[in-house]
Amino acid sequence: MKPALKIIRVIIVLVIIVTATFGVGIPVSWATDSISTFRQTGSNEPSEVTYTKDIAPILNKNCATCHRPGQIAPFSLLTYQDAATHAMEIAWATSSRYMPPWKAAPGYGEFKNPRQLNEQEIALIQRWLSEGTPEGNPADLPPTPKFPDGDWQLGKPDLILKVPEPYTVKATGTDQYQCFVLPLNLPNDLYIRAIEIKPGNSKAVHHAVVYQAASDEARRWDAQYPDVGYPCLEVPKSHEGGYGLYTWTPGTSPDYLPDGVVRLIPKGSDIILENHYPPTANEITDRSTVAIYLAKTEPQKLAIEIPFGQPNLNIPPGEPRYKVTAAMTIPMDLQILDIMPHMHLLGREMKVTATLPDGTVKPMIWIKDWDRNWQMEYQYKEPLNLPKGTNLEMIAYFDNSSDNPRNPNYPPKRVTWGMSAMDEMCDFIITLMVGNNQEELKQVNEFYSQVLSEYEAAMRARARRLHAPHSGDPTFGAAKVRSQQTLTSSSEARYEGNSLQFRTAS
Repeated sequence: MKPALKIIRVIIVLVIIVTATFGVGIPVSWATDSISTFRQTGSNEPSEVTYTKDIAPILNKNCATCHRPGQIAPFSLLTYQDAATHAMEIAWATSSRYMPPWKAAPGYGEFKNPRQLNEQEIALIQRWLSEGTPEGNPADLPPTPKFPDGDWQLGKPDLILKVPEPYTVKATGTDQYQCFVLPLNLPNDLYIRAIEIKPGNSKAVHHAVVYQAASDEARRWDAQYPDVGYPCLEVPKSHEGGYGLYTWTPGTSPDYLPDGVVRLIPKGSDIILENHYPPTANEITDRSTVAIYLAKTEPQKLAIEIPFGQPNLNIPPGEPRYKVTAAMTIPMDLQILDIMPHMHLLGREMKVTATLPDGTVKPMIWIKDWDRNWQMEYQYKEPLNLPKGTNLEMIAYFDNSSDNPRNPNYPPKRVTWGMSAMDEMCDFIITLMVGNNQEELKQVNEFYSQVLSEYEAAMRARARRLHAPHSGDPTFGAAKVRSQQTLTSSSEARYEGNSLQFRTAS
């Protein structure tokens, strides 16, 4: 390679490092990966890197799902002009590994459709930028990816449910959670193969969750508030007999469940859409929509989302690496379809493993560099089979120091469990696949109720501390409130055992 070209490329990398470090707050180590990438390419480099031959295939495979008209990304990347216009942004985002959004560490869990660029692909993008973004021979251009017609990623839905009227997100300095009842008026059970959520205003919605709830209860909640929907930051959304159905975050790509597997919405149920609206300086409006894709055949198995983690959090101020653990032995055979870790602004790392009764250890996921803005559902290539007696273990770390640029408190304050971004959470959601029969459904219902009771106990305890105005609402009064232990300021919190009892670390 010519010395002058080497110098130009090093200068480009330095620009990216400076931009990443001082302009956006991205760690230098991410950007410097590109330097070693250049050194590794050696004599295998093509004589010229062009858009049509080298760059378009990378962008089509890894970026076009979101970077196209009608989707959440801020610009399209379907044409040469699109890519050339944003070449510097693409080079920075890929060298820092900020894009494509994929936080699961390689080799720790086998997932479908991993959106990760390899070192050669990153190096090709850097070369293309440094060489002036040449377009190349049109004959080399691969076909533009084909997507379903319309704005829905999975094509035309069977049902479209829309929030009854636009909701005004108030200009406040706090997080807002608003739940909207989407009536179904079902005479029979509904079997669903896929769900897609489309925010009415992508700038307003941080994430959204779809729940199933009994119609009389959901509508009773809704009737208590004059505005469209009802505030539900501190309100349990499980409702009697209800399950979480689907979670949307930016970058999430909806997908169909495996053949013969469905999500069940029993007759007499409605759907609740819970939207999280982060703090905003100006009032904005949102009217989100839920698309439902129905199963065409009789289901053999049911998919059910269950949360698991550590709701008994108490993170001392100044702790740069506060360790939280949770462990539980599962009471039944489980088949797990996907996993979705969840923390807030202090979260830095989470690892989940499963130890089978015979001692075999199965890695489930490892997020080494947590980013609250990219909370994704990671689907396993094949269902993860965990027999009864398997021990699930989670280890997570939080940075509650003043050196954490994401820390919402300065100086740092003690942080406990809660749904607001100023609070913290430490859990993961798994989608189970169980047989469509009464015996297995009874087992998973008991398991689900046991796990969820601890979360709702933490929620009620927090509501009492905050003197929540809805403490007399029927959902709160219907269940027994358990006392919540107070953790000491030790460097570890632990949660373990079949009984899901919480203990302070020694």
